[in-house]
Parts: sequence; C-alpha cells; structure tokens
Amino acid sequence: MIKTLIKLAIVVLVANAIWRAGSAYVSYYRFKDAVADVAVSSKNKTDDDLRKKVMQLAMEYDAPLAEDAVAIRHEDNHTYIDASYEQTVAVFPGYERQWAFSFTVDSQAGAAFRRELPNP
Repeated sequence: MIKTLIKLAIVVLVANAIWRAGSAYVSYYRFKDAVADVAVSSKNKTDDDLRKKVMQLAMEYDAPLAEDAVAIRHEDNHTYIDASYEQTVAVFPGYERQWAFSFTVDSQAGAAFRRELPNP
C-alpha cells in the first residue's frame, strides 16, 4: 500500500513537471510563430513599429522579454527579428529552473523561415 502511494506520488510529480515544462515550450513556439507572422507583414513598417508589436506579442504569450533583447535588422530583401529570454519554470514544488529561449525569424517577400539558435 505504501509503495503504491509512493509510486503514485512520483508519477504525479513527473506529470506536473512535464506539464509545466511543456506549457513553457508551447508558449514559446506560439510566440515564435506569431513573431514570424509579424516579420512576414513587415513591409513598410519601421523597426520601432516591429519592436512594439513583438513586445505586445511577448506580453500576450507570457514571454518575459526585455525590449533590449529584441534585435531587428535588414539585409537585402530580408528582415531578421532576433529575440531571446529566460523563463522561470517551477519544475517541482520548491524547485525552479531558468530556461533560455531564443530564435531568429527571417522573412522575405511574404515567406518566413525560422532558424533555431542553440539554447545553453
């Protein structure tokens, strides 16, 4: 009986950790896709307008993004939006971990390409 309760408690803790980490990653991927949509429609928009939209999306997707962590650059017909942030995830009760998320979005004439940056 006690072994069963211990096993059940372990399963609940692992499921909780997976749920919390998974939620952070789902939010990250949704945020990244929304930024890609912004990059695709970036024609005739200023860098400040793009930065404001990315920051608005960060608030919408609960990404703790600092304004200075967003870099926007233009090369030829490409618009690149780089962003990175760290998010605290409560993996287990009493144990939190900082997870780094970063991405680069490259758009050109209505097409978007995503490139992952290594997460340390």
